[in-house]
Amino acid sequence: MDFSTRLRELRKSKNVNQTALGNDVGVTLKQIQRYEHGLNEPTLSVLIALADYFNVSLDYLCGRSDER
Repeated sequence: MDFSTRLRELRKSKNVNQTALGNDVGVTLKQIQRYEHGLNEPTLSVLIALADYFNVSLDYLCGRSDER
Protein backbone atom coordinates (compact mmCIF):
# COMPACT_ATOMS: atom_id res chain seq x y z
CA MET A 1 0.00 0.00 0.00
CA ASP A 2 1.36 3.43 -0.85
CA PHE A 3 1.36 6.63 1.20
CA SER A 4 -1.57 8.27 -0.59
CA THR A 5 -3.85 5.27 -0.09
CA ARG A 6 -2.80 4.85 3.52
CA LEU A 7 -3.39 8.53 4.29
CA ARG A 8 -6.88 8.45 2.77
CA GLU A 9 -7.69 5.22 4.64
CA LEU A 10 -6.52 6.64 7.98
CA ARG A 11 -8.37 9.90 7.48
CA LYS A 12 -11.63 8.17 6.62
CA SER A 13 -11.31 5.69 9.50
CA LYS A 14 -11.04 8.64 11.88
CA ASN A 15 -14.03 10.37 10.23
CA VAL A 16 -12.15 13.60 9.63
CA ASN A 17 -12.43 15.70 6.48
CA GLN A 18 -9.47 16.96 4.48
CA THR A 19 -9.85 20.54 5.68
CA ALA A 20 -9.80 19.57 9.35
CA LEU A 21 -6.82 17.27 8.85
CA GLY A 22 -4.91 20.01 7.07
CA ASN A 23 -5.67 22.50 9.83
CA ASP A 24 -4.59 20.03 12.51
CA VAL A 25 -1.24 19.23 10.90
CA GLY A 26 -0.52 22.69 9.51
CA VAL A 27 -1.02 22.30 5.76
CA THR A 28 -3.69 23.47 3.34
CA LEU A 29 -6.70 21.55 2.11
CA LYS A 30 -5.16 21.58 -1.37
CA GLN A 31 -1.99 19.99 -0.03
CA ILE A 32 -3.93 17.17 1.66
CA GLN A 33 -5.77 16.61 -1.63
CA ARG A 34 -2.45 16.43 -3.49
CA TYR A 35 -1.08 13.92 -0.96
CA GLU A 36 -4.16 11.71 -1.29
CA HIS A 37 -4.01 11.77 -5.08
CA GLY A 38 -0.28 10.99 -5.12
CA LEU A 39 0.62 14.28 -6.78
CA ASN A 40 2.90 15.53 -3.96
CA GLU A 41 4.83 13.98 -1.12
CA PRO A 42 4.96 15.62 2.30
CA THR A 43 8.08 16.93 3.98
CA LEU A 44 9.52 15.01 6.90
CA SER A 45 7.99 17.42 9.41
CA VAL A 46 4.54 16.94 7.87
CA LEU A 47 5.01 13.15 7.83
CA ILE A 48 5.84 13.24 11.52
CA ALA A 49 2.81 15.45 12.25
CA LEU A 50 0.55 13.04 10.33
CA ALA A 51 1.99 9.98 12.10
CA ASP A 52 1.48 11.67 15.47
CA TYR A 53 -2.04 12.75 14.52
CA PHE A 54 -3.05 9.20 13.61
CA ASN A 55 -0.88 7.61 16.33
CA VAL A 56 0.93 5.35 13.84
CA SER A 57 4.56 4.76 12.92
CA LEU A 58 6.17 6.46 9.95
CA ASP A 59 6.68 3.04 8.33
CA TYR A 60 2.96 2.31 8.63
CA LEU A 61 1.99 5.73 7.30
CA CYS A 62 4.33 5.36 4.32
CA GLY A 63 3.08 1.86 3.53
CA ARG A 64 6.33 0.11 4.46
CA SER A 65 4.72 -1.89 7.25
CA ASP A 66 1.30 -3.20 8.20
CA GLU A 67 2.00 -2.77 11.92
CA ARG A 68 0.69 0.49 13.26
